[in-house]
Amino acid sequence: MAATLCRPEKGYYEADVLQETMNAGMSTITRDHNVASFNRRRPPIRDGVHVVGIADLKKGHSIPEVGLGDPKDDPRLDRPDTDLSFDPIMRPVCSKEKQIIYGEIPDKGRVVYLKSRERTIPEEKYYFKECSGWEYGWRLNDSYFKNNAPTHGRVWRLTRDIKSRTGPHPDPKHYKDSDTPAVTKCLT
Repeated sequence: MAATLCRPEKGYYEADVLQETMNAGMSTITRDHNVASFNRRRPPIRDGVHVVGIADLKKGHSIPEVGLGDPKDDPRLDRPDTDLSFDPIMRPVCSKEKQIIYGEIPDKGRVVYLKSRERTIPEEKYYFKECSGWEYGWRLNDSYFKNNAPTHGRVWRLTRDIKSRTGPHPDPKHYKDSDTPAVTKCLT
């Protein structure tokens, strides 16, 4: 059964309703346009005369003042407060490793240098963490497990299960409790 219209029809078309809606919104659009054009012509407000920059941030926050580096070890850190250049990212390479890269190829060279550099922990190569992946590997020498290593290797199973792809495994079947004794039927 079809629904029937119970009120008298007024003769409106869909276009008439849309036009009325647009006409009602035109005053708002005109008002907003006038306000926006007025604000576009206004000069920006300058609150302060001094704009804070690197020169203000440098005092008390440079690498030597924080205690991460020494100007004796890295001459790039010894500079006046008026120098606005950025602090270095990497620590200087030790002289032994520098000599590896310039030696003869079988015993020294680029490949041997990169392997020796790979064995160096990130704290000895960089001043700060350079990527989010270093969050868990940064300053491991200060960790609880480094200072309080277990005497019988009890931590290995936990770390192995946490780092495995499948996660911790359930106990094997022979570890489970035995069935409780009950009356059973023998089906022979």
